[in-house]
Amino acid sequence: MLVAIVFIPIGVATLFASRDVVEIVDRYETDCIPASSRSDKVKYIQTEGSKTCSRNLTVPKHMKQPIYVYYQLDNFYQNHRRYVKSRSDKQLKDPKSESVVDDCKPEDKNGAPIVPCGLIAWSLFNDTYTFSRNQSEPLMVNKKGIAWKSDREHKFGKNVFPKNFQNSTLKGGATLNASIPLSEQEDLIVWMRTAALPTFRKLYGKIEVDLQQNDVIHVSLENNYNTYSFNGKKKLVLSTTSWIGGRNDFLGIAYLTVGGLCFFLAMAFTIVYLVKPR
Repeated sequence: MLVAIVFIPIGVATLFASRDVVEIVDRYETDCIPASSRSDKVKYIQTEGSKTCSRNLTVPKHMKQPIYVYYQLDNFYQNHRRYVKSRSDKQLKDPKSESVVDDCKPEDKNGAPIVPCGLIAWSLFNDTYTFSRNQSEPLMVNKKGIAWKSDREHKFGKNVFPKNFQNSTLKGGATLNASIPLSEQEDLIVWMRTAALPTFRKLYGKIEVDLQQNDVIHVSLENNYNTYSFNGKKKLVLSTTSWIGGRNDFLGIAYLTVGGLCFFLAMAFTIVYLVKPR
């Protein structure tokens, strides 16, 4: 009974907190391809040229800053064993370990060592988003502080700079600014923290102004990232947070389920004891 008394209120509070999170999810990987090219999406995405796409999102409820901007990928297995191992942690931290690329094949060398090497860095997400409100007011996205502090300070060197990156014929994703150290390339740092499941979200940035109900957010995006080769999905997510983080009904439901089960068992054993005491 004590477990039920504790768990049920926690479950209710957690569920209400989760429901207070305002979230906008927009799937765009098909809509951002011209109708005439949808029969061969892979060919379209691999063809050079501008792939700008416009989207309009309506804010359903007041969204209090900071508003977190995520990209979500479905059916992308970052947890594949070969993919996860395709990196050099020594190279990422120490400029003297530039040539330590043994685990990075096939993205290890291109005449000279590739920095950062490996399939994870090579496949860096490269869709971009620009936001404005009600077609007139630009919404700036703050991309500072989106990576874990421990990653920035301890896993990526302040004196390690990109070299020979994405110089081959086949480019997997975004390029990197060779004049900025890896410790400040936060998009890369976020991407290099691989996801455990094939559907995942990664932080793109933060909008640091409130959005009002019925505001129309215009999104100009560059649809560059090739998810079409593996039937992947791409979604843009705008979300607020609560004291439990983002929207997560599972936690509240789990507390309520366990608490309810304990309450039922406690009542059942109490009735049995009263009906047939020892």
